[in-house]
Amino acid sequence: MARIAGVDLPRGKQIGVGLTYIYGIGLSTSRQILLKLGIQETIKTDDLSDAEVNEIRKAIDSEHKVEGELRTDVSMNIKRLMDLGCYRGLRHRRGLPVHGQRTSTNARTRKGPRRAAVKKKGGAKKK
Repeated sequence: MARIAGVDLPRGKQIGVGLTYIYGIGLSTSRQILLKLGIQETIKTDDLSDAEVNEIRKAIDSEHKVEGELRTDVSMNIKRLMDLGCYRGLRHRRGLPVHGQRTSTNARTRKGPRRAAVKKKGGAKKK
């Protein structure tokens, strides 16, 4: 099993898709890396030689920010916005959508599950 940037690549998948399991590498970046190294995208991750895995590992380490380093950068950027007190920072702080989406009916991903409305017991009072 190939291990790159602290991530075990899935067995039996094509290497072009397998590299996307690394945080910070999508399909287009994966294809660029493999094209530069001269490795076919259709080779399965199990069929890679140790030399090819090392080449991929070196290319990713030298040119791309991935996994922990990238997560740290993203979280620091969000923290900076929150410290500044700008609009985007306030939206992050409140857990609401940041990029101008509507919130009256949607935004369940950011807002979380709906809270049940409180209903009063009983009906009309008798005099």
